[in-house]
Amino acid sequence: MVWFLLTFLCLYGAMHTLVYWGLVPLLAGNRNVINAGRAWMALMLVAPIMVRLLDRHGFPALARYMAWTGYSWMGLLFIAFSMLLPVFCWELLIHAWQRRYPALARFSLRGPVCAGIILVVTLGVGMYGFYEAAYLRVERIILICNKLPSGTPPLRVAQISDLHLGLMHRDKALTPVIAILQRLQPDLLVVTGDMVDAQMDHLNGLSDMWRSIDPPLGKYAVLGNHEVYAGVQQSLDFLQRSGFTLLRNTSVPIGRWLLLAGVDDPALASPPASPLLAGGPTERFSILLKHRPVINVAATGLFDLQLSGHAHRGQIFPFNLLTHLAYPMQNGLYRLPAGNILYASRGTGSWGPPMRIGAPPEITLFELVAPSPKP
Repeated sequence: MVWFLLTFLCLYGAMHTLVYWGLVPLLAGNRNVINAGRAWMALMLVAPIMVRLLDRHGFPALARYMAWTGYSWMGLLFIAFSMLLPVFCWELLIHAWQRRYPALARFSLRGPVCAGIILVVTLGVGMYGFYEAAYLRVERIILICNKLPSGTPPLRVAQISDLHLGLMHRDKALTPVIAILQRLQPDLLVVTGDMVDAQMDHLNGLSDMWRSIDPPLGKYAVLGNHEVYAGVQQSLDFLQRSGFTLLRNTSVPIGRWLLLAGVDDPALASPPASPLLAGGPTERFSILLKHRPVINVAATGLFDLQLSGHAHRGQIFPFNLLTHLAYPMQNGLYRLPAGNILYASRGTGSWGPPMRIGAPPEITLFELVAPSPKP
């Protein structure tokens, strides 16, 4: 944990330093404003850590205020950083060659004009990011399932992932999710991790809202890494109060034609999924719930459909370019060489910055359809 905190502070501090470097020309040497800006950045640097400490030590109201302030700042900071990093690299090149070619100095970008443009664009893109994060859409996926006998009515499976309920996302965030699920009327509801992202013992009203959703084939969930960070036991308690059945490295038959398996996130040192699926009935259509969109080599070919989340498709462009390095399958439907399928949700909520850019939130509705009868 100490190394994680040190790494976070170093990286986040570097982002603050670069943004300060790029925007300080706007302040025109005003010492009072510069000092105020430095103090603000120092506070925002440690804000994410303060949020966790305040939440865990019984100050939810103060933690929530700090979370909205600190994480909104984090999103704006990342947008500005993404634009200033190329400027900084360009300035390094000019500095390296300026002695040999003094005329290069005229091509310098750093100054109040560039800083002003970046500030305006940052605020504009940030406002759009708040809007996109609030625009929840339904992704509809139709899958032809050869394991369903001809004439079987379509099975509707709804997937929720990465809702991150807690300090920042409460009843206002959950209300549209519940409304959409009530409209969709799925046969089965699954949650692929990160439902919980804070202390939940003071948010019992959210579990009451979840109990209004009662699909005929049930509600199932697996644990993601944020359930671990928030506290496994209190996360389990909240999910169970909400009416979800937890699949913790286990599998259950669903109806006549489905097999549903689920594994804990690796943050809990979960065992591989292959033993869960290897002994399962092969005539059933098997769905694996796994928080991270990674295929276990040993499980290849043992499931028909893996449902995952976790990566949020980066949540804020261009962060998706980095998340793609860790999770190449981070957005949408992927047909695998063994003939099975992985679906990676962009997530239903947001983590950290309450904004999304290029990765709108989703509820996914799968319609499992039997093949047409042969003539």
